[in-house]
Parts: sequence; structure tokens; C-alpha cells
Amino acid sequence: MQQTENPSLEQMRAFLEGRQELDFHAEGRAAIYAWVERTLRRQRHPKLSRESKGLVRRYIAKMTGLSRAQLTRLINKFVKTQEVKPTVYRRRRFRRRYTTADVATLVAADQAHGRLSGPATCAILKREYEVFGNQQCKRLAAISNGYLYNLRNSAGYRRQRIDYTARARRPSRSGNGASRPGRPAGLCADRHRAPR
Repeated sequence: MQQTENPSLEQMRAFLEGRQELDFHAEGRAAIYAWVERTLRRQRHPKLSRESKGLVRRYIAKMTGLSRAQLTRLINKFVKTQEVKPTVYRRRRFRRRYTTADVATLVAADQAHGRLSGPATCAILKREYEVFGNQQCKRLAAISNGYLYNLRNSAGYRRQRIDYTARARRPSRSGNGASRPGRPAGLCADRHRAPR
């Protein structure tokens, strides 16, 4: 930050009337707020007359480009606490109900049973705790179907889940280049055969 440090009220008035030039350069909100705090402290802002306070306010507004409302908020904060610091934004976070150990238990249950539907998995986890006394499933025994799917979609679940799926048969080519579906195999293969 480069500027004339600690200007007097007359220098501020001359600057605002355009008779004197001052150079101000600040990088970031924290630097601007620190400069505002230094300026208010050096001018002894709470003890100034009403006219002088207005002059200091216009000087700070012109130097920093802060809006009138923001400058009022910063000055009020300085009057109350004798400092001007940017407030740190704290995102509201809800308490985690299920731990990474619970997610690992869910992954183990899904791998053991082949990732059943949500209600079936909820029933398995509830029975595992209530009937067999598995303490790892204590919190998961009361999980709702919707939250089970939320856990399955979480990044922690996807990192731990190893999913092997068989590749579908590729369609075979007919003689003219058009593709047709392959023949089904297995128990239901008879249903898909063309009638003779």
C-alpha cells in the first residue's frame, strides 16, 4: 500500500477539492480494512467534531471506493471495538450423523448381499443389530431409505465400493453390416426364441 501516511484534515480537504494528489494502492479486502482502521485511529475519529468526521468519511470513501453503507458499517465497528477486520464467513454445517466407519459397514453389507434395494438393505442392517447384536450396525439400524441412498451416492462410499459388473455381449454383425442383438443365454433363453 502506497499513500501519504497520516494526512492532516487540511490535506484531506485539499485532496477532496482536487488541489492535492495522493496515491493509494491496496491488494485485497484485508489490506483496505487495515488502512481504514489505521486512518480512523490516527485521526482519533470518535473525538472529532461532526464536520471533521464527515470529512474523514468522504476521504476514506474516495480513497477506497467503498460504498456509503459499507463505510458506515466499518466506522460503527471501529467505534465499538477499536478495530476493523473482515468478518470470516463460516458456513453452517450440520452435525454428521453417520461416520466413515458406518459407510464402511454399509459398503461391506452391499458387497456381501449384492447391493439390494434400499428397503431390503435397511431391513438387513436393522436385523443385524437387533437380532445378532452387531454393534457396528447400531447407527445404521435406524437409517431411512432416503438417507441410505444419500450415503450410497457419497464420495466416501464410492471410494470404498468395488463394483464388478459383467460386460454385456456385443451385438453380432449380420452379413450386410447391420447390427442385431445377441442371443440371450440363461434360464429365460427359451422365451426369447423366435417361433418356428
